[in-house]
Amino acid sequence: MVTIRLARGGAKKRPFYGIMVADSRRSPRGRFIERVGFFNPRAVGGEERLRIDTERVEYWVGKGAQPSDRVASLLKEFSKGPEAIEAEKAKLAAAAEAKKAASEAAEAKAVKVAAEAEAEAKKAAEAADAATEETAEDSAE
Repeated sequence: MVTIRLARGGAKKRPFYGIMVADSRRSPRGRFIERVGFFNPRAVGGEERLRIDTERVEYWVGKGAQPSDRVASLLKEFSKGPEAIEAEKAKLAAAAEAKKAASEAAEAKAVKVAAEAEAEAKKAAEAADAATEETAEDSAE
């Protein structure tokens, strides 16, 4: 049976995957029939993250090739187009920023409450000192 799967390449801690059409009995790093694209999960800046030759994938699927689960999800992502991917990234970034702002607001509130509690404790200590001084003056007389 022929499968469409990822073959890992790249360096240590810098994965890079080729999207390969290969016999399922072969090693993932072994011989392949055709390379139909690549996936770079660590793409930064202007680097291309995903490229797939959809015509060749459709050809192989028509011949009975089975895409792996991850390749199927990448095909679905690639079919949406780069605009949808960028919109999803922007949405995730906005959600992360909102979460960060909420945590900062909660932290600021906690600091404010702690400062108020400290001020209240200081006032209570001063009142206790004043009361102690008054009782000391009264007993001295």
